[in-house]
Amino acid sequence: MSNQRIKTPCVGLCSTVYGDLVCRGCKRFHHEVINWNGYSEEQKHAVWRRLEVLLVQVMAAKLEVFDPVCLRGQLEQRQIRYVANQSPYCWAYQLIARGARAINQLEAYGVVLLPEFRGWSLPQLRDAIDREFFLLSEAHYERYVAPKFLSAGLDPSA
Repeated sequence: MSNQRIKTPCVGLCSTVYGDLVCRGCKRFHHEVINWNGYSEEQKHAVWRRLEVLLVQVMAAKLEVFDPVCLRGQLEQRQIRYVANQSPYCWAYQLIARGARAINQLEAYGVVLLPEFRGWSLPQLRDAIDREFFLLSEAHYERYVAPKFLSAGLDPSA
């Protein structure tokens, strides 16, 4: 499965069509969703990288990937798509996002929850990760992107 190149962060749950500035599915900004097919490889890489950094931040605060080789093998065996050149923490997200209801022992996948999350169910953890990832993406948009959009629309001669 990892040999099938994932061409877009889209997960098929787009909320930008409903007016969200940050997609609740893939966490890209509305203009990135709209313009994706026109982006250069460098622009696409920048978006992928930002999403990876934010997701790793969320994941590393909740779990540890202690055996990335095992995790990768489990993803392959279960045919769960993942981006091979991303962090194993992104792979762990794909595992939890796709298998939260079916996984009984996360340790068998090379992943262990940090002590403060060990009492959580995987669906509960998955939802918390998704919420936090969305909030971080939204905060990033509001801090770094929205001010540029707002100032770009201002006419200094008016």
